[in-house]
Amino acid sequence: MNQDYIIPNNWSIIEEGFDAERVKSSESLFSIGNGAMGQRANFEENYTAETFQGSYIAGIYYPDKTKVGWWKNGYPEYFAKVLNAPNWIGIEIEINGEHFDMNSCAEIKNFKRELNMKEGWYHRSFIAKLQNGVEIQVEVRRFLSLEADELGVIKFEITPLNQDAKIVYKPYIDAGVKNEDANWEEKFWEPLDVNHAENEAFVVARTFKTHFNVATYMSNSILLNDTCLGLSPNNSNATEDKVQFSYEVEVAKGQKSAIQKFGGYTVSLNHENSVLISAAKSVINSAKAKGYEALLQEQIDAWAKIWEMSDITIDGDVKAQQGIRFNIFQLNQTYLGKDSRLNIGPKGFTGEKYGGSTYWDTEAYCIPFYMATKDQQVARNLLTYRYNQLDKAIENASKLGFNNGAALYPMVTMNGEECHNEWEITFEEIHRNGAIAFAIFNYYRFTGDYSYIPEKGLEVLIAIARFWHQRATYSTNKNQFVILGVTGPNEYENNVNNNFYTNYLAKWCIDYAVEQLEKVATEYDSDYERIISKVNLHQAELEQWKKVAGKMYLPFSEEHDVFLQQDGFLDKELVKVHDLDKSQRPINQKWSWDRILRSPYIKQADVLQGFYFFEDHFSKAQLEKHFDFYEPFTVHESSLSPCVHSIQAATLDKMDMAYTFYLRTSRLDLDDYNKEVEEGCHITSMAGTWMSIVEGFGGMRVKNDALHFEPRIPNEWTGYSFKINFRNQILQVAVTASETKFALEGSKELTVFVNGNAVSVQPNHLVTV
Repeated sequence: MNQDYIIPNNWSIIEEGFDAERVKSSESLFSIGNGAMGQRANFEENYTAETFQGSYIAGIYYPDKTKVGWWKNGYPEYFAKVLNAPNWIGIEIEINGEHFDMNSCAEIKNFKRELNMKEGWYHRSFIAKLQNGVEIQVEVRRFLSLEADELGVIKFEITPLNQDAKIVYKPYIDAGVKNEDANWEEKFWEPLDVNHAENEAFVVARTFKTHFNVATYMSNSILLNDTCLGLSPNNSNATEDKVQFSYEVEVAKGQKSAIQKFGGYTVSLNHENSVLISAAKSVINSAKAKGYEALLQEQIDAWAKIWEMSDITIDGDVKAQQGIRFNIFQLNQTYLGKDSRLNIGPKGFTGEKYGGSTYWDTEAYCIPFYMATKDQQVARNLLTYRYNQLDKAIENASKLGFNNGAALYPMVTMNGEECHNEWEITFEEIHRNGAIAFAIFNYYRFTGDYSYIPEKGLEVLIAIARFWHQRATYSTNKNQFVILGVTGPNEYENNVNNNFYTNYLAKWCIDYAVEQLEKVATEYDSDYERIISKVNLHQAELEQWKKVAGKMYLPFSEEHDVFLQQDGFLDKELVKVHDLDKSQRPINQKWSWDRILRSPYIKQADVLQGFYFFEDHFSKAQLEKHFDFYEPFTVHESSLSPCVHSIQAATLDKMDMAYTFYLRTSRLDLDDYNKEVEEGCHITSMAGTWMSIVEGFGGMRVKNDALHFEPRIPNEWTGYSFKINFRNQILQVAVTASETKFALEGSKELTVFVNGNAVSVQPNHLVTV
């Protein structure tokens, strides 16, 4: 734990007391989003101390030219940057002639900010004393509408407490923004048009290179004691990329003045370029017709609907409850499944690190959450995203010398092209291919919807199998196939040979592709003929695949009776983490990369990631042996690590460890375990937090088309509950130390298995086990 200032609360993230040192961390933690856009919790008014400004639009990116010391064949030409979008929230404020800036105030008292997760809004309040002696009470509420996802709403209230005040509100929209992390200090936005009239303004800008057009808009109204004054701006200033209005209002001591600002974006992803401004005007007119209070209630209702299905309750442990709801809230803010062109970036709308792009995290961690808490079409959209980028994956592989339709899905992407800028990841962390195939298997296993495979998925599986066939090398020394020069999930080992996880996944991918080819040939003959003709697949090639899969080398230690993470793992100095001086942690911030690579320390689950995916391929005794061998070398310096270890610890009845790992994954950002939350939250790993409860403590698995549970409960909890949308029926599971209860919302009986015993659950009847 690196910080401990977030106040425990079941439904809200709360900070009390203003501390400039916490501003950037809080900007991440209090971020808001609605699936289409999002923003860090920057102050609306000017703030001259350290801050990380960030507003983001889903699907809008810029190909920032790769910056490397020297070029390698096949190297990505650019790194896809999620763009800091034009600023629509800005409101400069003057009070009796003094610019309001929390950094220069004489005093800040009673500061509080709250992210209300239940209702989906962000609120800030405080009393400020300015240098000119004016004391004001400030209340600000902001939300991004779930129902109208091009709309954001701000209400900024100021009450003079000790004297009358002339307040000047200066709202603006500004496309002259920069990214925190530009490789070449390039400008990303080209202004095209500025338009304003009365209380409305529009700035149209286009991204360089990618040519996304965005209209940023605002509409303002001034209120006094909650009554709209109908003011027009005293003056308006416009440049090529910014519009700012000015409103003056005389406010008596104790009166409450406010500016109400509607703003947001209309984008060329969803509208023709020629109608972006008229589309924005339509959003404004609809918002004005509803009014602030109705929009807020609409937001509350929309979030209530989300929570009705996705909430997890925890009794007796407020920090654990706050943690899981924060994770679920951020996942829903980032992606709602409406658009198959979009995906889930590791930082979502909370920061720029990792480029905001798609990683293997989506398939390995996020799809289970979305499958179980939403309609299965949402997960299918995520699979469709990869299918739509299959041609690019084949192109990526061809750049590296692979042929015949072999596909290498990118480690990082916005449009299907590889755009990761670290060679040991780009060229070597090829296991990401396996996660794509596993997600197809996992989707069918959970939903029972096989139609995706003959329609789209089989083409993906064939292309991935072709890659593994070509990537494997026959070793005459071993008389087996090996995979050389890779990086596994443990990124603290680069360019190793025969990473167990990678080799096992490659073998499984080929076997699974062959199995699905046979099934589609038998049951979907027209699809089979179409696909075989399209990809030009012959029996001779299939036989070569089978040969590779059948003789895949898996490194194993007879001495330790475990699969080895890679061929050279036992050559390392095997000093366990608990024997490492705490002053050396985290090693990724204390050690040179050379030292890390020579160490035995594991960033995240690697061999154990394989045991997580393919649990049914191994006995519980094997899992325990591997867990006990590898976990002591794991430093958990990846956000993706604690959740997998929590699930496996629970499976092994190591409940103290399971709970510790759960708390770490659920509060990774709230408590800033890795000392980096100011860069943004770890969105994709938050799905792993959900899995820690449902698959870890709940023991949920899908076996032979049925749900199985092995419920456990940490000593710190008195009970917990969750819901699962399993094949279009919603099952609620509630666990205490003494019993597990099931309730079914559906139309037909559902048989589940609890600790191996069949339990019949009838619709609208409570069953206690």
